[in-house]
Amino acid sequence: MTDQPNADAPQSADLSLIQRIIPHRYPFLLVDKVRDIYINKSCVGIKNITFNEPQFQGHFPGMPIFPGVMIIEAMAQTSGILVGLSMDLVDKNATVFFMGVDAVKFRRKVVPGDALELHVTALRGGGRVWKFAGRAMVDGELACEAEFMAMFDVPKKA
Repeated sequence: MTDQPNADAPQSADLSLIQRIIPHRYPFLLVDKVRDIYINKSCVGIKNITFNEPQFQGHFPGMPIFPGVMIIEAMAQTSGILVGLSMDLVDKNATVFFMGVDAVKFRRKVVPGDALELHVTALRGGGRVWKFAGRAMVDGELACEAEFMAMFDVPKKA
């Protein structure tokens, strides 16, 4: 794997491209954009945390904290975008399934107003099953880290 981006592949993904790769939609689409895409290797997703998101009605009233499981899901969605671009899955209606999450650690609260950077690195991949290391950062400070596995399923053509 090279440290340079593939010249033919996008080096960033806006919301429109993201929605052509992964099936998630509001209120569960947790990635606003992706940058620094290195095909088959890594990328950085961005999730802007805003107070008007539905989870803050109950997590927690008077002290809004972005749920840890949603941070992990945002990292997984970011990895799905990386795989979608790496395996040419744009507009292919691929589905992504979590297979495992390991070594999760939460280091700081994530709150409205934060820009969550989702750094994901492929540890193993190339086929249907991929393994990733993820780090969620806010202002250069580690908020969460985890390793996770996912399986990618592409519908067969009729």
